Amino acid sequence: MAVAPADKRKIVKKRMTKFSRFQADRFKRMNPAWRKPRGIDCRVRRRFKGVTLMPNIGYGSDKKTKYRSPTGFYKFLVRCPADLEMLLMHNEKYAVEIAHSVGAKKRKEIVKRADELRLQVTNRFARMRAEENE
Repeated sequence: MAVAPADKRKIVKKRMTKFSRFQADRFKRMNPAWRKPRGIDCRVRRRFKGVTLMPNIGYGSDKKTKYRSPTGFYKFLVRCPADLEMLLMHNEKYAVEIAHSVGAKKRKEIVKRADELRLQVTNRFARMRAEENE
């Protein structure tokens, strides 16, 4: 079926949990998405021990493994079978992801062509009936 990724480098995530906004757990009206605290007395901004951590550049991913999926491939969004021809020589680097807007008939064509090119399809069975999968 599909091939293994050419670069077998281990993907290291320095932090898996999201950085949530300071005191967002105390108020329901507050969005937990990160916002930098700007208060003059704020313990978080002043980086005191034992308080919420702030995101900084040190948490960034390795440049060589950034944007990779856990399988080791980069995602490539495909909307029609012709888009697969771009990946002709890159089946060890990119995995195909069929766009959300693609219908069942066109999906079938894309999956068939991807198998011919030995490309991995991440959402292969999306919008397929049970009897068609076999």
